[in-house]
Amino acid sequence: MMISQKMAARLNKQVIHEHHNAWSYMATGYWFESSGLQVFAKFFFKQANEEREHAEKISKYLIDQGAAVILTELDKPKTSFKNALDACESFVQLEIKTTKMVDEIVDMATKEADHATRVFIDWKVTEQVEEVATANQLLGMVKLAGSPGQILMLEGRV
Repeated sequence: MMISQKMAARLNKQVIHEHHNAWSYMATGYWFESSGLQVFAKFFFKQANEEREHAEKISKYLIDQGAAVILTELDKPKTSFKNALDACESFVQLEIKTTKMVDEIVDMATKEADHATRVFIDWKVTEQVEEVATANQLLGMVKLAGSPGQILMLEGRV
């Protein structure tokens, strides 16, 4: 194996987290769909697909480095929200958590002088800047919309 056992375990943890995010965004999409907000639902379904792609990319890296991909059970995602604001706040919090987790990988790779992982994970660092910005933009629009009627108007913009 080209990476340490510790790094392989940490990357496997990230794979599980990315799958959890995918599941969380599917659940959010289903909630929006059942609330009659099809465009919001489509947005979250797209986010879920992106998260699965992230998990697959990290899994492929693990395999390329001679490490096993170890899938465990996922924590149950949040499936019910008070309103669109609550759903979007959850989106922001998940992306902030993901960013912190990616930063841990960067720090660990630097500490271990694991140059391959350090270079590999840069795509995810950049991706997280975009993900957090997107989540905050959506949250900001939902906050500005305020009322359910304005949320419906926002449907055309998401």
